[in-house]
Amino acid sequence: MDTQEKEKTIPSILIVDDNDAIRESIHQFLTMVGYNSFTAPSAESALEFFKKNSLDVVITDIMMNGMDGLELTERIKKKYDADVIVMTGFSADYSYEEAINIGASDFVFKPVRFEELLLRLKRVLKERQLSKDRIHMLNELKKLAITDDLTGLYNSRHFYAQLEIEVNRSKRYSHPLSLLLLDIDHFKDYNDTYGHVKGDQVLVMLGKVIQSCLRRLDTAYRYGGEEFTIILPETMADEAAIVAERIKRAVKSNKLSPEPGKEVSITISIGVTEYAPGEDLSIFVHRADKAMYISKTRGKRQNHLPES
Repeated sequence: MDTQEKEKTIPSILIVDDNDAIRESIHQFLTMVGYNSFTAPSAESALEFFKKNSLDVVITDIMMNGMDGLELTERIKKKYDADVIVMTGFSADYSYEEAINIGASDFVFKPVRFEELLLRLKRVLKERQLSKDRIHMLNELKKLAITDDLTGLYNSRHFYAQLEIEVNRSKRYSHPLSLLLLDIDHFKDYNDTYGHVKGDQVLVMLGKVIQSCLRRLDTAYRYGGEEFTIILPETMADEAAIVAERIKRAVKSNKLSPEPGKEVSITISIGVTEYAPGEDLSIFVHRADKAMYISKTRGKRQNHLPES
């Protein structure tokens, strides 16, 4: 790990207090124990600091000239991804519950004991990391639920959910919507000849090629087996046919070597369909499937554009 990467793993802490002595003593202590420590003499300057910097934790006094620490905490929690530890004197008219209710992660009484502050800071940072890990795990689980393991494309379950969204959008705004259905020619023969591991390599290659040929708003799916489908929003049938031709050429140009000394090209057949206003979603998909079937019966390596 280089110095820059190591620096990124060190938590950044901002101490906000209008008392210079307290602010600087906490800053020096946190720097000494290994944190990236910064200071701000007021809530207003702390918010300015946030505009150009990313922070993990803010340690702020409650009683300050101008904006107080509770209002600062509230603003930070509404706009920034940072935890807040608030400090106050024993005699102050602020309660632990009040601070926590507006978003503070912990509460420390003055005069601050450094050992106690460090323990509370470590706890807040640990809970912060656990929360990030949990969010990351949930995102990964969500991704797995809608993604095909082999190709990295979306799976058929997500295809139907997304197609319904796009069809509804097409109806609402009267915008064109097209669908491609792709099938690998002679894929069973390829599997029987070279084995399923080599067949899987074909599927992986096709997934990558499809992704490389699409715009950002297009989405690709492994429909099942050797079939793939692509949703093309804002696209008329003739434009979709151009996309299909581009994918077909790109697939054919990707040579595979299923055994030493042998190179083969994969070809695909593609059905192209444009959504017809008022059409049922299942009929739309069926027309794409029929168009793809017709392209196969015409000798493979074809694009077929059916009548609307």
